[in-house]
Amino acid sequence: MEVSQINQIIRARKSVYPRQYIDKPIPKNIIEELLENANHAPTHRLTEPWRFKVFIDDKKIALGEFMANKYKALSSEFSEAKYEKTKNNFSSAGAVIAIILHRDPQERVPEWEEIASVACAIQNIWISCSQYDLGGYWSSPTLVEHLDEFINLKANEKCLGFFYLGYCESNDRIVKKGPVKEKTEWF
Repeated sequence: MEVSQINQIIRARKSVYPRQYIDKPIPKNIIEELLENANHAPTHRLTEPWRFKVFIDDKKIALGEFMANKYKALSSEFSEAKYEKTKNNFSSAGAVIAIILHRDPQERVPEWEEIASVACAIQNIWISCSQYDLGGYWSSPTLVEHLDEFINLKANEKCLGFFYLGYCESNDRIVKKGPVKEKTEWF
């Protein structure tokens, strides 16, 4: 692979939201490939702090209903539109991956390093999506702190958000980033 191809893949990565997905199932073997790529993220002291809970079919719809109902139960300013959007995000996706931080039981590295490793794993998924014509979106609503009421999480685990996956029509939206020169200082 040419360096220019790698640069293009990285620079073309963007969020594709559930409302942009088309109704097309994602084969399990493709999701497994995405997760295998995630598994090759950098990890300090080889703690491998990423865990994934994959929801498809009826389970993703049930998760969406749980999250929407949790929003409704906890909201001080309930919005029917937000309630429906929460449910629809899950049902519109071909798959939803709960992103779990599995904290090293010995806490040999700072938590932020393990969070960064999980983020690198998600970036590997995100970049890999382009090879399968998939769109992806990472959302971290405050409601993720209640995921353990829906599935069992271990004492050293917490959800960092959901990664929505779905096929989409061509998305040629260009994400304009500010110049790196404005964010860099050389010494």
